Amino acid sequence: MNITVFGTGYVGLVQGTILAEVGHQVICVDVDAEKVEKLAQGVIPIYEPGLEALVNENIQAGRLSFTTDAIAGVAHGDVQFIAVGTPPDEDGSADLKYVLKVAETIAEHMQAHRIVVDKSTVPVGTADKVRAKMAEVLSSRSKDSLTFDVVSNPEFLKEGSAVADCQKPDRIIIGTDNAHSVEVMRELYAPFSRQHEKIIVMDVRSAELTKYAANCMLATKISFMNEIANLSERLGADIEAVRQGIGSDPRIGYHFIYPGVGYGGSCFPKDVQALVRAADAIGFDAKVLKAVEARNYLQKTTLFEKISQHFNGELAGKTLALWGLSFKPNTDDMREAPSRVLMEALWNAGAKVQAFDPEAMEETQRLYGNRNDLTLCGTKEAALKGADALVIVTEWQSFRAPDFALLHQQLRQPVIFDGRNMFEPVRLAQKGFVYYSVGRQAVGIS
Repeated sequence: MNITVFGTGYVGLVQGTILAEVGHQVICVDVDAEKVEKLAQGVIPIYEPGLEALVNENIQAGRLSFTTDAIAGVAHGDVQFIAVGTPPDEDGSADLKYVLKVAETIAEHMQAHRIVVDKSTVPVGTADKVRAKMAEVLSSRSKDSLTFDVVSNPEFLKEGSAVADCQKPDRIIIGTDNAHSVEVMRELYAPFSRQHEKIIVMDVRSAELTKYAANCMLATKISFMNEIANLSERLGADIEAVRQGIGSDPRIGYHFIYPGVGYGGSCFPKDVQALVRAADAIGFDAKVLKAVEARNYLQKTTLFEKISQHFNGELAGKTLALWGLSFKPNTDDMREAPSRVLMEALWNAGAKVQAFDPEAMEETQRLYGNRNDLTLCGTKEAALKGADALVIVTEWQSFRAPDFALLHQQLRQPVIFDGRNMFEPVRLAQKGFVYYSVGRQAVGIS
């Protein structure tokens, strides 16, 4: 099947590549000429495990190509995916200008029936706006006889495992009331739905809401667990024991109940905020979602509060070694990352940061440039030298079994602030460390 994907960001690039991998002929369209040129050479702009190899394999096989030529893209694909960004507007609502611009472009150049698929995360009612925009343009072209359908097909990719999520999806949501479109989408996704039926067909508005509801549910679990962690510290309980106790209930499960320093990334913060604003727009007070958002904002400040308290508020001149900059492991994405909140608070207090991350160093450099109070180190060990304490923000696998003797030797003080509960408090105390974590009592304090 001939497929066109507008947008080569996280969603468009992964989805387009995986569709090409199963045999579809895919053209990805983007307005960024430099980006398209690099992609055509197999150089991808993001870090996602397994993606670069698949992009190159499918380019060489002739199934995947990249272009800035929107006319060629519209002519190519019977199915046209819209996978462009929907950044938050000034009030937090999703900005649809890029989505509607693509819809306009498709309508301007289409010469035959097209199925237009909203893959971007969009608020309820977007398909209606896309349909109206396309109808308006076709009317202005006197091409009212040309037919099209707008389908909602939300993505459920997790950064760091997006390739696997795309290859083996939990579910494939198709929102449309058009029987022909359902059959085309079933054919498109047949390679991913062979072992058991994964396709769920529903109306467009329900499909649009499903995406937001899924992300907001996961964000709610995270914020709830962080709230219980804060309560646990104050009551003298151990949140890790509590987590195991409640996770064993199959109605709750273990996913997304790990306490930490708040969620970040391109999805959860934006989508919670967008659904809150959508609720406000229709006069509904989304109290639970507002609480989720508020708790997450506060949770990102917890590490700084622990650090400040330990040093009696005297952080000027202190140096903190920081492990982990990306908002989660296996990505270089720092959008809404807790590390940014922490670093900026430390800098405001007069402290310096020596940081290391396996993948997000270039992104950190791009965001913060050459600051006198930020040193980006080539290894996690280098970040320790001369620091007053170690702070762990992101749970990269390579941080799980450090050389504790080296930590003792390199740090000015044997103090660890662990925002991801990677170690056992008793074990750290036995090794002579002062150890702070989330939802558990600090140990090693005399």
